[in-house]
Amino acid sequence: MRRACLLGNSDTKRTIYLEQAAARTGLPLLFLDWREPAKIRELAVENQLLLKVDPPLWDSSRLEELDALTGEYTARLEELAHIAQSGGHLEFLNHPLEIAAVLDKRACKARLAGAAIPVTELLEGAGMSARGLLDRMREKRIFQVFIKPVMGSGAAGVSAFRWQPSTGRMALYTCAMAENGGSGLVNTKKLRRFSDREEIFLLLDRLLGLDCIVERWYAKAEYRGMSYDLRAVVQEGRVDFLLGRLSSGPVTNLHLNNRPLEVPALGLPGKVLEEVQELCHRCMACCPGLSSAGIDILLEKGTLRPRIIEMNGQGDLIYQDIYHENIIYRRQAELMRRWLERP
Repeated sequence: MRRACLLGNSDTKRTIYLEQAAARTGLPLLFLDWREPAKIRELAVENQLLLKVDPPLWDSSRLEELDALTGEYTARLEELAHIAQSGGHLEFLNHPLEIAAVLDKRACKARLAGAAIPVTELLEGAGMSARGLLDRMREKRIFQVFIKPVMGSGAAGVSAFRWQPSTGRMALYTCAMAENGGSGLVNTKKLRRFSDREEIFLLLDRLLGLDCIVERWYAKAEYRGMSYDLRAVVQEGRVDFLLGRLSSGPVTNLHLNNRPLEVPALGLPGKVLEEVQELCHRCMACCPGLSSAGIDILLEKGTLRPRIIEMNGQGDLIYQDIYHENIIYRRQAELMRRWLERP
């Protein structure tokens, strides 16, 4: 018997709105909880399963625990792949190994760059200290950068650093803060600006002590005095959703109370939109195990040249969609229903 399944967390928006889309499209959807992984193996023995994998929920906000949490998650994704490879009747909307592969920002960016896709430039330098970062920035003549945990998501630990060598002035924008009474960092989900050199060096040393990438901070296109980038959701070869993310600061993630804007309001030239669409399709071609992905795209200020910031194999939760037409999850439900009806 064929069964379409969602592996996720009960009572989350991801689950609720996919279930709503399934009901609208006539898809019988079986929910499986991350807390009961053995059920997947049991079901895959006697049934043919098509599984959509949503991310698990994490309780911790400590950035030092991020590698352990994502390592555990990657191991669970590998276990799902193993079930399919060892005789389980299991297929995936997004293959778990591909989800894990794009979760690694460094590896994903290298894959895209290897396919000649324009990406935001990396300033590699493993194990850098704050002073080492300044030396690297001076060497590259790049004086503003982003620092991001390799395996993070949702702006956890993402920081923007600007330095003026001629004056020594610097600014750090980050959601990370030192723990009260501890030496670690916590993700506050609130962007703060630091300008004191000593404070900045302390935070930078702690951030860079994690497994991070450092990438060039490009000046982004602007709309009415706010900088913005784009989030695309691409599914089965089609851009199903494209949204502007506007911010008065350097970090545009919408859950930081930044402003979403429908792309037509930005007044972008048709040629730019065509380039964005083409880049999205090329990104998906690099990740054949993904039927659905969220792709973040930067448009350079002035030229509007698009660059890929990153990809997310589970970047399909867009509030501006679920509270409106629920296009993204409806398309997923349709894809899963077609699989059920396949001869």
